[in-house]
Amino acid sequence: MMIDLTDTKSSAVNAALVDARHAIGSPALGMVLTLVIVTDESNQYDAMKAAVEAAREHPSRILVVIGRPGPDIPPRLDAEVRVGDAGAGETVVLRLHGELAEHAESVCLPLLLPDAPVVVWWPGKAPETASKDPLGVLAQRRITDAVAAPRRPDWLEIRASGYVPGDTDLAWTRTTTWRSLLAAALDQRYDRITGAAVEAKAGNPSAELIALWLSDRLKVPVERVVSAGPGITAVRLTTVRGDIAITRPDGVLATLSTPGQPDRHVALKRRDAAELIAEELRRLDPDDVYATTLAHAAEEAKAAGGKSPDPSDAATEAAENEKSSVALGALPGGSTMADTADVAKPAAKRAASRTSGGGSSAPNPSGATKKTAKPANSRSSSSSSSSSSSSSSARKRTGGGSS
Repeated sequence: MMIDLTDTKSSAVNAALVDARHAIGSPALGMVLTLVIVTDESNQYDAMKAAVEAAREHPSRILVVIGRPGPDIPPRLDAEVRVGDAGAGETVVLRLHGELAEHAESVCLPLLLPDAPVVVWWPGKAPETASKDPLGVLAQRRITDAVAAPRRPDWLEIRASGYVPGDTDLAWTRTTTWRSLLAAALDQRYDRITGAAVEAKAGNPSAELIALWLSDRLKVPVERVVSAGPGITAVRLTTVRGDIAITRPDGVLATLSTPGQPDRHVALKRRDAAELIAEELRRLDPDDVYATTLAHAAEEAKAAGGKSPDPSDAATEAAENEKSSVALGALPGGSTMADTADVAKPAAKRAASRTSGGGSSAPNPSGATKKTAKPANSRSSSSSSSSSSSSSSARKRTGGGSS
């Protein structure tokens, strides 16, 4: 059932919702949240379609807010009330004209479900700090989409600086299946990871987020590789025995390859907006992993002098790291010959010091002849007489017993 309201107000919209529920014979409310969609006319159809599909899993009241600002347009509210068209939810399309478009929170506040969480979704352009937006203040969950919105080069730093618990992005949600598969691959026994690479279409925000996640979790350099797409096409983890790789060239089926094991095919299709929104509505608590990844992005930008990480630098470092691992070889227990060399340096230094101290051909810069004594004899002489102790101390001062 659909009811059109022209030049109306929020109280009239509420009354129309009650009338529509009675007309279809379902006066009781069975909805679990209010989903507010802030969009424009060009994106409202796709966004509303995705929200209605997600409402089949999460019955909700959907408020679609479309602003039509303009200094010469008189303030007016037009509304479309739809009840019973798709599942147990309700949909209200609000078109705010003129100056009223700047006060969307005043229109939406009376329409929120009582004692139910509020989620605000910006499917297109979003405010830089969602939690400070007038509508974002009303929400427990704020969803943006870096893929659909125009982005600045420093968009990750902006998101990190303005992050508060409850913020999330659909670019991060798109990485959920990739992260789950990578975590499952590393549940088995694996060699030490020395580097990683993420292959994706140029400018893909999800690829950057998953690269930052890998860098933060594995503490290794992550190379960003541009591919033809679609989306993320491969993630590779480099080990001394070979690559642990997940490749998805067609956007539907992925292949998991691990050293010493046969390849396995895994369903890894690209999900649409309805599936992404449904996933975000399953849990409304803060996403701590997303927060940690954003914080790591800010740290990398700060280390790079306020600039975004350069993929070529990470690629060079990863290549050098891998070459060093192969050239030096791995020793039992996960150590390398480089580690052994570091341990051997102090011992070699002590041996050289003893040799230079005991050799009679090495001149003493102070003009005195160095004398060395065995440590055991020195200790016994020290215990027998004070003169021997003084002589031992003198030898130590001249460098004969350096360790």
